[in-house]
Amino acid sequence: MQLPLLWITLLGYILSYASATALTYKLQPNEKACFFSYAEQKGLKLAFYFAVQSGGSFDVDYSVVGPGDKVIMEGQKERQGDFVFTAKDQGEYRFCFDNGISTFVEKMVDFEIAVENESRDARLPSKQGSSPEQTSALEESILKVSRDLSTINRNQKYFRTRENRNMSTVKSTESRIFNFSVAESALMIAMAGLQVFIVRYFFQGARKGASTLPKVIYRETH
Repeated sequence: MQLPLLWITLLGYILSYASATALTYKLQPNEKACFFSYAEQKGLKLAFYFAVQSGGSFDVDYSVVGPGDKVIMEGQKERQGDFVFTAKDQGEYRFCFDNGISTFVEKMVDFEIAVENESRDARLPSKQGSSPEQTSALEESILKVSRDLSTINRNQKYFRTRENRNMSTVKSTESRIFNFSVAESALMIAMAGLQVFIVRYFFQGARKGASTLPKVIYRETH
């Protein structure tokens, strides 16, 4: 019973040093949307992930601005990004998306902002009869599991993004094929109607020409 309790305690210890926010936002044409995260102290790790799930060419402009309006990173026409940086100053960090490149198309953006404290000052509760080496090995195992879960989570996000983009491509191709088929059918009907009109016009013209010919009266003479 003590070992599961130890695992739960260690998981709580790890999770207490990380906070994350995952959202999906519909970015309107020519809209700039910003989201904020606060770093309570220097040295915190800030993780920033985003992916455009639908809309246009699946691209968006982004920027990360720190305290004092210092631009930390920015990019244009990016489909997705995954960044980790260290907060050099305490204060509010701004994560912005700009859809100014699109005039009519709205875009769906998935993003996640995480603040992690890598401090290891906390210690696992000591258990009678356990050595520090055993506690350290258990802690490293839990941290490895946490890293593996983070990798799996990122892979799932990547495959979800690819699935959404491929589905959007399929829907776009299906719509184009349908529109082309409708246009082709309408063109064939128009051509058939034009042919009928031309044939009728020729026959009506031939009849009118035959009716205007002079009549020749033939009489027999003896």
